[in-house]
Amino acid sequence: MEELSTSKYRRARKWLGNLRNINKYNKLCYTNFTYNSWIYANNVPRIKNQYNTRWLHTTSSCNKIVAFKLSDIGEGIREVIVKEWFVKVGDKVEQFDNICEVQSDKAAVTISSRYDGVITKLHHEVDQTAFVGQPLVDIEVDVSGDADTPPPDSTTNASKDIPKTEDKSPPRTKVLTTPAVRRIAAQFQVDLSSVNATGRNGRVLKEDVLSHLNITSDKSNDVLDKVLSVEAISIPTTTTATAEFVLEDKIVPVTGFMKAMVKSMTEAMKIPHFVFSDEYDVTKLVKSREGLKELAQKRGVKLTYMPIIIKAASQSLLTYPVLNSSLDSSNENLIYKASHNIGVAMDTPNGLVVPVIRNVQRKSIFEIAIELNSLQEKGLKGQLGLSDLTGGTFTISNIGIIGGTYTKPIILPPQVSIGALGKIQVLPRFDSEGNVVKAHILSVSWSADHRVIDGVTMARFSNQLKEYLEDPQKLILDL
Repeated sequence: MEELSTSKYRRARKWLGNLRNINKYNKLCYTNFTYNSWIYANNVPRIKNQYNTRWLHTTSSCNKIVAFKLSDIGEGIREVIVKEWFVKVGDKVEQFDNICEVQSDKAAVTISSRYDGVITKLHHEVDQTAFVGQPLVDIEVDVSGDADTPPPDSTTNASKDIPKTEDKSPPRTKVLTTPAVRRIAAQFQVDLSSVNATGRNGRVLKEDVLSHLNITSDKSNDVLDKVLSVEAISIPTTTTATAEFVLEDKIVPVTGFMKAMVKSMTEAMKIPHFVFSDEYDVTKLVKSREGLKELAQKRGVKLTYMPIIIKAASQSLLTYPVLNSSLDSSNENLIYKASHNIGVAMDTPNGLVVPVIRNVQRKSIFEIAIELNSLQEKGLKGQLGLSDLTGGTFTISNIGIIGGTYTKPIILPPQVSIGALGKIQVLPRFDSEGNVVKAHILSVSWSADHRVIDGVTMARFSNQLKEYLEDPQKLILDL
């Protein structure tokens, strides 16, 4: 018991000793802080005035160079083509400001900044390849804190004593506009900062550029046609006809949408295709569409045959859902898709693209027409995003716009079927009484994955769609 009491006494005494040392340390720190503050207040301003020096930081550098890297934009994309820079070295950017527009093998994507700072380096030229995870630009960001900021009095004195060098270069104003308007400005060598912007938040509109060029709105289509023709010549695609004659051999890299086509078609040719073709008498559809066209125009919507065909195809997929399915990566399971995400093949200045109209089974013909018109407008302007081009479960291609009747469409993996529509032709046919009448004939071709879909199922689906298009009233009853 006596030894235990002695041990407790020693520990208590040691603890009290440590407490005294801590109090002494705190007092010393306070004294040093007060003394250093007095030295600073009485000597530093004199020293600065005597030698006429700037404020000298004793901390690390306030600015830091950050490499802004190309992040993963999804869908297995590993490289992109830089199509346009919205900034240059020396420009000041803020978060969410547009840095550049890149073109993947699926879509055009606008890259925005994640930092506030000044651009110090561009790592790529236009039309060069940038890889995911590699730097796009270097940005000098301000990482200084409150500790690095000098006192107000010192800053004021320093600013009075130090002559400043005036920057006579005019300040650069960041221009807000769309890539399509930038292309028009580049075509006619217009400085967008000198254009009077009338859009929201100071955005430069197409009409502003045309007004700056003294071009009336009646000739605006000529301007776009000229720009699109230049883009069509400069982009090598198999879907855009040009008048350029090849006088000598040349090597053109496979990039952009053409690279996507090479990849997807290589995978598609591994699929055993089954092709089924037929003719639909769409005379009643032509008459019905003429009446619906006027109603749609009153609502400000352009109605073609395609929205009606898309809706009829969706109704047919409800009866034959196997056409709206896909095989898994191991080819051991068949995945039936509840959503009818129907892709529509389009010919654009950038090549053949297949934007997707999602959840067609829930939309009306009028809603489909609005979305289809929006996708077509985006395609012409090169503004289709990654979300517009992915996730399709069934595809329809309309070659009738260009011409032709029958074709063999190629399935887009992982889908299992695709349809191609020919041109509606006025041809002689026999009616129920044996008389020769004028009929509107639509030729249709279907391709199916023969591992999943047999010929009978494909024919039955085509016959179901045929009933809807030959008699649109049946389609209305099933909606």
